[in-house]
Amino acid sequence: MLLIAGLFLLALGLFSGAFLVLIPLGLVNGAAGLTLWLLFPAFTIAGYLMAAIPSEKTALPMLSRITGALLIVLALVSAAGLVLQGSSVIEAKGDSFSLWYVLVVGLVLGAAGVSSHRRDAPE
Repeated sequence: MLLIAGLFLLALGLFSGAFLVLIPLGLVNGAAGLTLWLLFPAFTIAGYLMAAIPSEKTALPMLSRITGALLIVLALVSAAGLVLQGSSVIEAKGDSFSLWYVLVVGLVLGAAGVSSHRRDAPE
């Protein structure tokens, strides 16, 4: 049950981050409210930890790598959006600060997830 709840919260956190990226790019209508700003890192971290607790030792590296990779993808999409807005290829739909936020949070958490279970690391 804890694994399912953790994966659900993790998905909600990534969903919040995706909307923080899609709204300023004009791909989704709406406004990025404070709720999304808070829930993106909170649900991502809490969901990962809740899913990691009951995971077997062999499944934990895969969970970390997948979560980290998804966060890095979000960060890269955010970076591409910033470049496209900066070069006036696409029109900015309001403030682009949420793109910077997802870029930084996604890179930090994503890099930590991808590199946390290296094979050459001492046991």
